[in-house]
Formats: sequence, structure tokens, C-alpha cells
Amino acid sequence: MNRVKKLQSFLGERPLAAVETDPRILRHQGRRDFLVFGAGALAALAGGGLLLPQDTLSRMGMRRRTDSSAKEWFLNKALRIDDDVAEALYSANRSVPTYSKSEITPLKNNYNGSTPDPAYVSGWNLSLGGLASGLSISLDIRSLLTRFSMHEQITRLVCVEGWSAIAWWAGLRFDELIRAYPPLSQAKWARVESSVNLDASGNPEPYFMSLDLATARHSQTLLATHFNGQPLTVDHGAPLRLLVPVKLGLKNVKAITKITYSAEEPRDYWAERGYSRYDGI
Repeated sequence: MNRVKKLQSFLGERPLAAVETDPRILRHQGRRDFLVFGAGALAALAGGGLLLPQDTLSRMGMRRRTDSSAKEWFLNKALRIDDDVAEALYSANRSVPTYSKSEITPLKNNYNGSTPDPAYVSGWNLSLGGLASGLSISLDIRSLLTRFSMHEQITRLVCVEGWSAIAWWAGLRFDELIRAYPPLSQAKWARVESSVNLDASGNPEPYFMSLDLATARHSQTLLATHFNGQPLTVDHGAPLRLLVPVKLGLKNVKAITKITYSAEEPRDYWAERGYSRYDGI
């Protein structure tokens, strides 16, 4: 019985210890928190006001006209902050979830423009530039498949349009290509190009994307050659596509034909059209 009472006493709720604080400190802390919250709320209201239509602003009694350049500046500033935060949070040790084959879902053909004619595949080569050797290297798909080990993974591809799909991929790790053909020592970026990309009318349209080398070296970043256990089809980027599970789908360039390393951030197709440049998830 005594043991039971002792156990109940041990597990019983204890009153919280009183903590005394100088009232002046509490008043100061309260004023500071209120001012910080108020400043943040005002900034959010002011920023949100920039995005409202002019008719709405007029009904609210705001006569000052906000031109499109001011709105664009505000949105670009917010986007840049978001990119900087995502980049700061990146960790080579953080991996996206992987799945089983029973969890695979359909993956649609989502080219930016028209799907290219399969005829280009027979003459395909991958060009590498910005190398420490000073050379320009050209590799065909057979060279890639025979020289590098293949790695499989089932990961989720997340599209900026709001949909996602779980897919089974295989290919060589981008990091292993970097080790085999080292870039310039000062290189921090890769420009990835897909010269076979076509616009909605079927006309050639250069497609290019920037990728930081830290992400390129991530263990889950693949240069994919296979999809669902079979060689890539043209719909999914044959014969080689970039797979970056820690980035949004628009960074996962299909039918890549050229990779160029550089110290400065290269141009990016979607960033030039108002999208994020980093696109981390």
C-alpha cells in the first residue's frame, strides 16, 4: 500500500513553481512584441495592397495609383527572399521520401511545348563545358550506360502547377559525372540545356535552366536513363533527363543535351518569366 501511495505521489501533478519578474521588464517586452507585430502587420497590408486591382484600391479610398513596375518589384523581392531562405535551409544530408513500387502513380507527359520527334534520339550526344581540363567533352548514351553505375529510386515529382506523381527512375548520379569530368574549381553553377525543346507550334525554342552544384551533387539527383524499368521514352525525356527530387518539376529538364559549368549564376528560362530561380521543396 505504501508503495502504491509513493507511486501516486511521484506521478501526481505538481504545482508550478512561481517565477518573479520585474514588472518593468514585462512592460518593455510587451511593448516590443506589440511594435514588432504591428510593423509586420502593416508591412503585410502594404504589400498586399500593391497586389489589389486599382478599382478595389479606389473603393477603399486609396487614390494613389500603383503601377505594374511597383507590383513587379514587390513580387520579385518576396520571391528572392523565399529563394534565399530555401537555399539557406538546403542540406546535402536531407533526402526526400522514397516509396515502394505499389505506391507508383501515373506520370503525364508535361513538356513545355510540343513533344519532339523521336528521330533526334539516334544522333543524340551530351556536351560538357566549363571543365577544369579546358576541354569540351561529348558523350553518347552508350558511353554513359557503360561507364557509370546505375542507381534506382522511387520518388515524388512535384510540379509547380500543383500536381505531383510518384515514379520509378534509374540513372547515373550527377555527382559521379561531376567527379569523372570535374568542372572549373570556381564553378558553383550548371547551365542545363535541352536543344530539342519545341514551342506549342512545333518551332525550335531554346530551353535552359540553372542548377546550383550543391544540389547537383545531392545523392538523389540523377541523370535518368530509365523510367519504370524501361529506357526513357520521348514523352519522358529520352535518352537522358535530369531528375532533381529536391526541386520542383520545372528544374527536371527533359532530353538534356548540354551541361556547362560556371562561377556565376547562368540564365534560367523560367526565372526570366517570373518564376523562382531556386525552386527548392
